[in-house]
Amino acid sequence: MIWKIGISGCPNLIDGGSITVPAFRIYNPDGSWFKEGHGVDPDIDVEEDLTAMAKGIDPQLERAIAEIKDMIIKKGYTAPKAPPYEKR
Repeated sequence: MIWKIGISGCPNLIDGGSITVPAFRIYNPDGSWFKEGHGVDPDIDVEEDLTAMAKGIDPQLERAIAEIKDMIIKKGYTAPKAPPYEKR
């Protein structure tokens, strides 16, 4: 059985909006707690550098380019062959 994260009660705000907050957790069938909103863990951790980003430098993009260059050096590159034309 998998229990769901749920919202229980939505307090209204003066401007007509409302606030929702998860009120209860779920756990996996093995009994461990499930992390809400947790996506896929990255293959390579790159620290977020807000100063560099403010200067127009994207540390994640820079690291990705470095990884690709390294892979090309180590594994080489072979251009894919063009597929044959379709017979219609």
